[in-house]
Amino acid sequence: MKVCLVGSSGGHLTHLYMLKPFWQEKNHFWVTFNKEDANSLLKGEQKYNCYFPTNRNIHNTFLAWKILRKEKPDLIISSGAAVAVPFFYLGKLFGAKTIYIEVYDRVNKPTMTGKLVYPVADKFIVQWKEFKKIYP
Repeated sequence: MKVCLVGSSGGHLTHLYMLKPFWQEKNHFWVTFNKEDANSLLKGEQKYNCYFPTNRNIHNTFLAWKILRKEKPDLIISSGAAVAVPFFYLGKLFGAKTIYIEVYDRVNKPTMTGKLVYPVADKFIVQWKEFKKIYP
């Protein structure tokens, strides 16, 4: 199994990194920002740099196409933010399964990324029971 872990640097990246017991023994790669925290945490890991700000950068769609065509992951996992959107939609075209983890610190309303990827996520994980009303 080949796993693509895609997300913004900072907290989103930290959430994905905490899944290390799952991905560490699998063939995997990362897509995140070229920022100091990401470069430090992922030193020695296979990493692709995405563009930011993600919410208005069309280049991430072309980047997703290029990376997914080359890497052909079986599974794409993300906890956000917006860079996940093109990877989830294009990933479905390439036959990948997708898992989205809505960030736990969002308690009042869903994230924009969560709302956008929900229709194509094979598994959508929430941590607050209130969100089951939004994401059945």
